[in-house]
This record gives sequence, C-alpha cells and structure tokens, in this order.
Amino acid sequence: MRDTTETRAIKLVDLPLVKRLSENGAVLDSELCFTQNAGSPYHGGIIFNLLLPYRGVHTLITRSGKQQVVGQFRLKPEGHCAHVAYIAPAPESEDEDDHTWLHILDAMAVEAGKRGAHLLAAEVDEDLPLFRTIRTASYSIYARQEIWQYVPGAAFLPQPAELLRATDADLPEIQMLHSNIVPRLVQQIPDLPGDGHGLIYRKNDRIEGYIAVAEGKSGVYLMPHLHPDIFNEAPAIIAAAVARTGRDKLPVYVRVRRYQDWLDSVLLDLGFEQRARQAVMIKHITAGVRATAFAPLHHTLEAVTPSPVKPPTSGIIDS
Repeated sequence: MRDTTETRAIKLVDLPLVKRLSENGAVLDSELCFTQNAGSPYHGGIIFNLLLPYRGVHTLITRSGKQQVVGQFRLKPEGHCAHVAYIAPAPESEDEDDHTWLHILDAMAVEAGKRGAHLLAAEVDEDLPLFRTIRTASYSIYARQEIWQYVPGAAFLPQPAELLRATDADLPEIQMLHSNIVPRLVQQIPDLPGDGHGLIYRKNDRIEGYIAVAEGKSGVYLMPHLHPDIFNEAPAIIAAAVARTGRDKLPVYVRVRRYQDWLDSVLLDLGFEQRARQAVMIKHITAGVRATAFAPLHHTLEAVTPSPVKPPTSGIIDS
C-alpha cells in the first residue's frame, strides 16, 4: 500500500486540533517542563502557549491515516543543538504502532538540520513507551540525569556560601570548569547559557563552581557544575543558590547528571526530593561532507582519451 503519511508546519486552522492533542502529550525538554509547565512532563499547556510565533520554536504536524501527532523543537539562533520540546499525543503502550511518531521525529530532525543544527536532543523517562520509539528513531543515550525539587521547610538550610552573579568576563573560566568536570562525550550537548546567566563560586581566586539558572512562571531550574574538590562546600553553595532564586515564591528544581551523582546525598540532606529520572538522548543530524563536482561526460572522455603512441627513441641525437 502507498504510504500517505504527510508532515508539515502547523497553521492557524490546526490550533483546535493541536490543543486537543496536547492534553495527552509529553514534554521532552526538562528546562521548559520545570520552568513553564508546573513541573509536569505530561501537562498539555506548554505546547499551546508556544504555538504562536515564538523565536526559535518550530512546530510540525504529521498525519497518517486517522493518527495525528504534533512535534515541537526549539533551536537557539546560531545554535548547533536543537532540543525536542514536546510530542503529542505520546504513545500509550509499547505495543502501539509507532509509525506516525517515527515520522514526526524524522521530520523534526530534517527541519532542524535545514536550520543549521547538527544534533537533536531529547530528555525522556526510560519507563515511557516513547523511550522505545525514540531509540528506534536512531537516538543514542549520552547521559542520564535526575531532577530534584526543594521542599520548603523540609530541612534547615546551612549558612549559605557567597555566590556572585556571573558576567561575560567569567565565561572563559566557566568554560574551563565545564571542560574539566563534564565527560567529553557529553560536552557535545550545550548546557551553559551563552550569556553566562548564572551564579559562580570562587575559591582561591578561581571559579570552582558554577550554577546555571533558568527561571520561568512555574519554577526555577538550576544546573550545577561543581568541582569535586569543593565537596564539603557543596551544601552551602546549593543553599545559597536556592536562597538567591527565591525559594519562597516558586518551586526550585536541581538537575544532576550522572557524572555528578555525589550531589545526591547533598540534596537529600538539604530536604530535596527526587522528581524524575531521565535519559538524555541524542540524534546526529548532519556531517560535514563536501559535495563532489562532476565534469560533463564529453569533457571527461576527452580528458581520458590517450594521445597517439610515439615510438621509443634510440637515445642517439643526429648531428
């Protein structure tokens, strides 16, 4: 049978459909989930809020028979790593035919590649049926992470450390810290704001800790990068970050990648509770391949036509 699957960018006439589908979708971008979506990976509001023209956000819809799936990704201007923000609806079981979801994932990769992205990332719970679909779509696990939420009043925060607001002048040191503590494979996934938005901790005139900060209407999302040498100072640093970002106003979430799992015990002692465990999955979109130039056929034939054979000379020059 002929495949009638169709994928295109959404239009205004699709808004009612998209709103209905989004109620059973899944957020695959933790920063958006915990700052814009009330900390729920399955809430439908985020995609509808971003449907109208929004810088760097792109939404596609795939139709295959009676099945319709919406996918959304975001790509920062001049960025090389796009991030899948949302897929709706999400598959309900592993036995479900995922043909349409594979099409929308492939279409997002193609569209992101057209816009200059080299990678497409997604953060997904490994217990979800969507995890198997994303693996089938040629995504690989590059890292694992946990999301922790601070529960106000659950524990007494220690005396906070002194943190400073990061500036553009701090970026070289922040990048150096990042390259020293983040495995080389994971460094392909950008997780440092280009403008250095975050808090720094200095020790002996060196930046030994950096906490990237993302804030939204539903919460504050912290991404710590702490050198293991400051293990003893980690509780005070996290406490200071929670205090600086307004713990009494919005929920505070902390993302911990597996290579910094020593922070788990620190967060437990500070009264944090684990909210999610996720796999960070990556699909490589493009590679730098130089196009080969082919000469017209008649020119090629002329170039390879042998010249008339000349008899060998005796090596004696006539006088």
